Amino acid sequence: MSARRSTLGRHLLLAPVALLFALPLVWLAVSSVMSDAEINRFPPALWPDGIHLGGYRYVLGNAMFPRWFANSLIVASVAVVSNLLLGALGGYAFARMRFAGSRLLLGLMLATMVVPFQLTMIPTFLVMKWFGLIDTLGALIVPSLVTPFAVFLFRQFFLSLPREMEEAAWIDGCSRLRVLFSIVLPLARPALATVAVLTFLTTWNDLSWPLIAINHDTKYTLQLGLTTFQGQHHIKWSAVMAGNVITVLPVLVAFLLAQKTFIQSLTSSGLKG
Repeated sequence: MSARRSTLGRHLLLAPVALLFALPLVWLAVSSVMSDAEINRFPPALWPDGIHLGGYRYVLGNAMFPRWFANSLIVASVAVVSNLLLGALGGYAFARMRFAGSRLLLGLMLATMVVPFQLTMIPTFLVMKWFGLIDTLGALIVPSLVTPFAVFLFRQFFLSLPREMEEAAWIDGCSRLRVLFSIVLPLARPALATVAVLTFLTTWNDLSWPLIAINHDTKYTLQLGLTTFQGQHHIKWSAVMAGNVITVLPVLVAFLLAQKTFIQSLTSSGLKG
């Protein structure tokens, strides 16, 4: 009974906080189906008189908007797949293999996590320019192929797994790669989901780097395109709100689908050394 009361008390405390955080998203969704007159009204209307889809029709009728959506989807999908593959390989190497300088290399890799983007922005731009990738989707994909956080999270999760199953597979003649892909990764679904969701969120919502690396509007990502779209259509707020809803929707769906395994990974991987 006491445990049930404690859970109820936590829910009563967290419910208003959750509602407070959800209000901007609710207002975004509501205002996207308002007319421009209702959005510009003072005092503002809290609920639309009817469902107006003119903003969505205006956005989806823009020839560039589907292209921006496709560009963002391509960049985010490649980044997710590469981080899952390369992050798992790097994390497994740091967790199970001992080689000269492994601890130093791990420390240097983790140190890069505290380096702000502003310090690496110009070197990254120069490297991408040297490769001839500026103003292409490759300039957005290559810097995101693998992140130190993905390697670190996989390493922490692999350290929490018992070695006995892997040792049995080694005795049967399995290589390290086969052990990783056949035994370890199927057990690492929480870590895989966490890396996938966080990588998708980071890549999908990135604005600073596309703003620097992309010049032509046909290569814009959704965030960059929506920013210029908002600047050009600041009076038509229904279209701006509809564009923001379309931008937020994939992120929200990705998190809801992986919510359970995401939380499980955060609680199970911990910070084991």
